Amino acid sequence: MTQKVNILTESGADVNSVSLAVAERIKDFRKQKKLTLDELSRRASVSKGMLVEIEKGAANPSIAILCKISAAMGLSVADIVNVAGKPAVHLIEQEDIPVLWIGEKGGTARLLAGTSGPDMVELWRWEMYPGELFSSSGHPAGTFELFHIEEGTLTLQVENAELRINTGCSAVARTDVPHHYTNAGDSKLIFTMTVAERYF
Repeated sequence: MTQKVNILTESGADVNSVSLAVAERIKDFRKQKKLTLDELSRRASVSKGMLVEIEKGAANPSIAILCKISAAMGLSVADIVNVAGKPAVHLIEQEDIPVLWIGEKGGTARLLAGTSGPDMVELWRWEMYPGELFSSSGHPAGTFELFHIEEGTLTLQVENAELRINTGCSAVARTDVPHHYTNAGDSKLIFTMTVAERYF
């Protein structure tokens, strides 16, 4: 399974150039926050070597690593991939919606929109083919995810609890602990997911 940031667009934008833009945003935000690589590494629990490679555009970080880096800087992933909300209202064009995960059979996770962190809300659309799985080690304390299944069945495991969510059904899960999503069925799975991280 691939958990890399693979930002693709319908219009065929160059993936490398978009990944380099994300690398530049991470570097710019780090400098704005006056964080050294050593300090960001400590706060995010991501090796300094990995951060150097990301900022050079030589590494393609997973969603989990992007979550750690953004949280350590008081941001959201949406800030880093540039789909965070701006004042009042703004449109995110279809070609600007990034794909942040590609499964080994072609499934995708797209970050449709999000607010700026650290108190942030993100809206995702997932498509998973039979047998695909995405794992997370857990988000910051107090994070919840809301799911609605458009097609297929999602098997959601949160620590030792497992829940099967069928077409047309919704669910809420606290995801500040290890969890994973699986398409254990025989047909394509499509679901929307809202992630809410709240800092107290």
